[in-house]
Amino acid sequence: MRIIHIITRLILGGAQENTLITCRLLAARGHEVILITGPALGPEGELFTHTVGQGYKTYVIHEMRREIAPLKDYITYVKLRSLMQGIRPDIVHTHSAKAGILGRKAAYSLGRRKRPKIIHGVHGLSFHKYQNAGLNKLYIGLERRAAKWTDHFVTVADAMTTQSKAVGIGVNKPYTTAYSAIDEDTFLRDIPDQEKQAFRKEHKIPNDAVVLVTVARLFMLKGHDTIIESAKTLARQYPKAIWLFVGNGKLARYYWKQIEEAGLSNQFRFTGLLQPDQIPLAIQASDILVHCSLREGLARTLPQAMLCSRPAISFDVDGAREVVNDQTGRLIEPKNLDQLIQACAELIKDKTLRDRLGKNGLALVKEKFAPNTMVDTIEQVYKKLTAER
Repeated sequence: MRIIHIITRLILGGAQENTLITCRLLAARGHEVILITGPALGPEGELFTHTVGQGYKTYVIHEMRREIAPLKDYITYVKLRSLMQGIRPDIVHTHSAKAGILGRKAAYSLGRRKRPKIIHGVHGLSFHKYQNAGLNKLYIGLERRAAKWTDHFVTVADAMTTQSKAVGIGVNKPYTTAYSAIDEDTFLRDIPDQEKQAFRKEHKIPNDAVVLVTVARLFMLKGHDTIIESAKTLARQYPKAIWLFVGNGKLARYYWKQIEEAGLSNQFRFTGLLQPDQIPLAIQASDILVHCSLREGLARTLPQAMLCSRPAISFDVDGAREVVNDQTGRLIEPKNLDQLIQACAELIKDKTLRDRLGKNGLALVKEKFAPNTMVDTIEQVYKKLTAER
């Protein structure tokens, strides 16, 4: 098959890593794959180097941006349509809100006889209860309209299907869940103790510290402020506990100021931006993953931690409950500070419990999040759709 994938930008992120794995494995299976994306703007880093030598072509449309920009959006649409007319794909698979709307519209506009089968990947939802009501209404309306141009939806969690249909998006269209694949070998590798000790030394973390790691952009709704608030209580009870923030973002200085004002500078460490192949070391050098994001499709950092045999504490949002439970970690009510403090305290003081939960998590996610498992599912969707043609 000739397959086009379209994503808004190739920053360091779960949807982007998922898409690159899909493109790489589809190309390895003999399909002709083309990836179309916008520029990687912002402090979150870029993944363009990961597209080199992977067996597929990459095109950059410089006008494609995450923000609403009518002129740039129109130019992007025209360029997407022109590329599709030249490539004549069998499948167009879009990812993220902006690329999803413009890419599906461009593919659909080619007409019944020429148009490819159109799939939209739902990694997260553009609408949520923490957003302005007017903007929510706009995004839901746009997604409902774009659903009319869609033949099939592929989601990263069952929760994405439920929430989309609940607001009338694609209610009569087929949905398939394909859990977001992780390059597992790097997480499953038992990293030598000296490497983990060197990582701790680099970030001034004592060897006897219990490290609570958070892997997320330093941005709104990612939960860092709630974690800082919980540390005000926990740091007094457990002075050897260290909180490690992995990632970068626009709110880095703001969060550090909060930490300084709370007198917690000695308990927090910031790694800054790490490349994907460094994340396993950061997790394995830590003891507990704490993820307090208020909106995710299914945060990749949860199964990543489990692949490293680390327990996960997460807010009960979107697809989190599909991997986090009492046997793999602790699932808590969003914004419930008392529950967060209780869950962290329970795991900080009990290494045996941490080890048991970590082992259970590994057993749960190892097969479910394997790259070939995801791509097998996606490829079957493609084959069914092209057979219908």
